[in-house]
Amino acid sequence: MGSECPLHIFLVSFPGQGHFNPLLRFGRLLASKGLLATLSAPELIGKDIRKANDISDDQPIPVGPGFVRFEFFDDEVGSNFLDLDTYLNHLEIIGKQKLPRMLKKHEEQGRPISCLIVNPFLPWVSDVAESLNIPSATLWVQSCASFSAYYHYHHRLVKFPSETEPEIDVQLPGLPLLKFDEIPSFLHPKTPYPFLGRAILRQFSNLSKNLCVLMDTFFELETEEIESISKLCPVKSIGPLFKASKVANSSISGDIIKADDCKDWLDSKPNSSVVYISFGSVVTLKQEQVTELAYGLLNSEVSFLWVIRPPRINNNSSSSSSGPVLPEGFLEKIGAKGKIVQWSPQEQVLCHPSIACFLTHCGWNSTLEAISSGVPIMAFPQWGDQVLDAKYLVDVFKIGLRMCRGEDENRIIPRDEIENCLREATIGPKAEEMKENALKWKNKAEEAVAIGGSSHRNIQDFLDEINKKCSTIKR
Repeated sequence: MGSECPLHIFLVSFPGQGHFNPLLRFGRLLASKGLLATLSAPELIGKDIRKANDISDDQPIPVGPGFVRFEFFDDEVGSNFLDLDTYLNHLEIIGKQKLPRMLKKHEEQGRPISCLIVNPFLPWVSDVAESLNIPSATLWVQSCASFSAYYHYHHRLVKFPSETEPEIDVQLPGLPLLKFDEIPSFLHPKTPYPFLGRAILRQFSNLSKNLCVLMDTFFELETEEIESISKLCPVKSIGPLFKASKVANSSISGDIIKADDCKDWLDSKPNSSVVYISFGSVVTLKQEQVTELAYGLLNSEVSFLWVIRPPRINNNSSSSSSGPVLPEGFLEKIGAKGKIVQWSPQEQVLCHPSIACFLTHCGWNSTLEAISSGVPIMAFPQWGDQVLDAKYLVDVFKIGLRMCRGEDENRIIPRDEIENCLREATIGPKAEEMKENALKWKNKAEEAVAIGGSSHRNIQDFLDEINKKCSTIKR
């Protein structure tokens, strides 16, 4: 395999669905170009990925002329629950011991690592790469606009909301004027999740050790944002990886929950008639909001596919946390109009002709998948970069209908408001306008990843740079 794969790219992910999926897509794309891509992450997520996808460590899976393989490492957490700050510090100590041994083993086996791809929550991987004289790059899994916000905040280049001025607007180069509740919420002094902001900002101290920052976005989508930040930091837009990796083996999945089969049900519905609802792998709505959403769906009479994740298992006990409960008699009343699943094959769902729009938390993966598929958005952001993505979907890309302003708004959206939004997003002039704009972005996304497109050229430039580095580095 060494002779077939002149470059061996090693990708290290934080143990989260929204982090692992973009890295896997990038790995599939690299393999389709004849490379060996190894996907690595802590065992915390590895055990779920193995179980959901029936894969084994160190079993190369052919993708075109190249291969993808998985290699998870024991993070020594066991059943002990750790808060994120503690876990990240623990992971850095363990990872700095285990990762070099893993990388040296590959060199001994005749497949040395050509480049390490770093995940935003794991800045210490760049330290490991530097210590072993291996080139590294960061794969940023949010928008360029979000990257710009964190970059300017970290370097104190622009004034942000503070304890004394919590509601000031923020003007970043290349971005529209942002209200205080439109910046990534982890940067706001009132955030209840300051540890998430700290986790992301840690990466910005180590960026200088990277060759560049690879971004899962495309130049035509965030032109001014990319041009502005490029003056401060070397970035390359290589997305949407959702589209670019279509050429690769899409049957290789990194889902932590086995997806339900939705195809037959979607096939039974007319074109542009189904509202797809999913809040990703992390966001959990309050019970009261789930109830209002259920009645809004019922009263609107639209067809819908709704992803409701199973309750999470509490690591410290044998019991599971209680998940949201649907109103009594809800399933009987909706009949064939609605379908509830625990997890969905989202890439395939969004491409299905029966989908009219996507009610989403506006995480970047979901946002970019919708844009790439030409699907309008009902924006229901909660926190983090979701509030910024919602701003762009509604005001900049013009494919979104705003349902709320985020968790900080502290408001339960009532059923009648939900019902009106559902109708507006599926029928009438607003629905037509959003669909028309969504299809324009879909075409631009396809052009970006096509041969000669902006993202295609950037990926090739990056690989040429790695090839050049590898030809001069002696390890």
